[in-house]
Amino acid sequence: MRTDATQHPTPSMESANSGKAQVHCFIVFVGGEPFGLPVDSVQTIFGIEAVTPVPLGPREIIGLVNLRGKIVTAVSLRRRLNLPDREAARSMLAVGMDYRGENFALVVDEVGDVLHLEPETRILLPPHLGERRAKFTKAAYRLENGILSLLDVGAIFDFPRHI
Repeated sequence: MRTDATQHPTPSMESANSGKAQVHCFIVFVGGEPFGLPVDSVQTIFGIEAVTPVPLGPREIIGLVNLRGKIVTAVSLRRRLNLPDREAARSMLAVGMDYRGENFALVVDEVGDVLHLEPETRILLPPHLGERRAKFTKAAYRLENGILSLLDVGAIFDFPRHI
């Protein structure tokens, strides 16, 4: 597991300090990039041993997995961010999360530490994020050697409903 979420260079960005309190987030890595998840939405971190596919489900939903006796939906953060899949031989790591009373497994590449983000390090969303990635980003923070996108849990787990 990676524990250093400051791997990438920081571009010079204008501060977008909103005067809010310190933000506590769990760091996860996808495609070598750090992303933050609000600590209060993270329940557990676990390895996925088996996945039951969901026929005709959205591409981002890997399938159903067992989380401590509960069957939960596994969502690929890589696919949500429109990144290519990893090699199939690697084991899957997931973050157990709660959203609107439902349990989910958010599949990530690696998990880091908890970071405490100061409000003065909040910046405007960098334009290079692209429209799709910006859609899932709640805020961006300047780190010592990089930028951290704080993910919007609602956007990650809200899928269009087809009736």
